Amino acid sequence: MKLDGFGLFVKDMAKMLTFYRDVLGFEIKEDLDTSNVYLVKDGTLFMLYGRKDFEKMINRKLEYTKLYNGHFEIAFYVDTFEEVDQKFEEVVAKGATPILAPETEPWGQRTCYIADPEGNLIEIGSFNKPFNR
Repeated sequence: MKLDGFGLFVKDMAKMLTFYRDVLGFEIKEDLDTSNVYLVKDGTLFMLYGRKDFEKMINRKLEYTKLYNGHFEIAFYVDTFEEVDQKFEEVVAKGATPILAPETEPWGQRTCYIADPEGNLIEIGSFNKPFNR
């Protein structure tokens, strides 16, 4: 199997699309009033699905976490500790909810957390060197 992408089930598509486009810089090709949207960030496919539309499609009612989602995170890497601080300030100024201000962890990573409008956790971190897979 090959990973194709990952998605979030969203309540307010327009608000979430605007956040991922304007705050985090995802590329979006669909309109704000669509029910399933494909986004791309650094070559990774990221999808947003309208909750009600998905439930209707599968003919099942699902339960969703309220407030902050502690089930997963979306992680972004920057090359330097300074960029962690800069990006945190930048995205919070654009409307991201601050969860954890930048801290340097005992394992050597500087990291911080924000949340999108529906409470999904997003990490911005660095080991103070360029990303290397």
